[in-house]
Amino acid sequence: MDINEIRKQLEQIEQSAFDAISSAGGTEQLNELRVRFLGKKGELTGLLRSMGSLPAEDRPAVGQMVNDARTRIEQELERRLQQSREAEKAARLAAEALDVTMPAKAQRRGKLHPLTQTMRQIVDIFVGMGFEVAEGPEIEYDKYNFEMLNIPADHPARDMQDTFYVSDSAVLRTHTSPVQVRTMLKKQPPIRVVCPGRVYRSDDVDATHSPIFHQVEGLVVDKGVTMADLRGVLDVFAKELYGAHTKTRLRPSYFPFTEPSAEVDITCHVCGGSGCRVCKGTGWIEILGSGMVNPNVLRMCGIDPEVYTGFAFGIGIERVANAKFGISDIRLHYENDLRFLSQF
Repeated sequence: MDINEIRKQLEQIEQSAFDAISSAGGTEQLNELRVRFLGKKGELTGLLRSMGSLPAEDRPAVGQMVNDARTRIEQELERRLQQSREAEKAARLAAEALDVTMPAKAQRRGKLHPLTQTMRQIVDIFVGMGFEVAEGPEIEYDKYNFEMLNIPADHPARDMQDTFYVSDSAVLRTHTSPVQVRTMLKKQPPIRVVCPGRVYRSDDVDATHSPIFHQVEGLVVDKGVTMADLRGVLDVFAKELYGAHTKTRLRPSYFPFTEPSAEVDITCHVCGGSGCRVCKGTGWIEILGSGMVNPNVLRMCGIDPEVYTGFAFGIGIERVANAKFGISDIRLHYENDLRFLSQF
């Protein structure tokens, strides 16, 4: 083999490489062509091995020709590889592209529980009348839950509230009235507070009872506070909550921590007072208990009942929510059924 034959073979290899590179379908094929023409067992390497049969004076020239051909093939490979990488990147980006102009999927928003809605509305009404919000612990001392509310250990009124005892001296509070006691112990009149929260009583679960329920209790203590003030505040509250057409009435009742005491009724929200199944034909629905703060309670809290008087009331949130939304079973509030909750 002489130098002319090698030159001819180099031209054929180079042309074959250029044709193959031009028609290659992607990066993987181009890398295969690199191995085919430039690898250790490639066609150019094989041609270099045949240089041993050439005269010594021709070998440098042949070596230079092979190296020049290798350089041109490598340059063409790199050019096509760059084109191929850019094309593949563009295709990948196009496949992964996000249309930012498309409308987003609607996110389902949670809704406030009807008890939360009712409690917040009640608190807002009283805050609008100048009341402050006070809170206290749900595990309460017997002293605050009973004794300082004029309910000593042997008082028959304890039978009115089936109590969960945590220990001999601590209970799960049966009402939020202990918050009123704590407020009076810390603060001198004038006092105007509402006390929202969860309370506990050992009741059987049915359509109207639950061992866990919610209350908002209110307390006003000042000079010259009368039953007329209580009636006026509760009348404004009922009209704000149920509508301006709502009427209220007070019926005599008994609570050990108020004297005199009264249950408060409102005209039925369904029939407007004419009588229906909901109000059992009376035209009235009971919503809360109230009364003038018992002088003994004021005295135990360090407030002189000869100088100050006050009134208190307690509202059952579940009862108000049921009347407001037409809910017939208290258990619906606690079952976490989305079909029920989504209505509010």
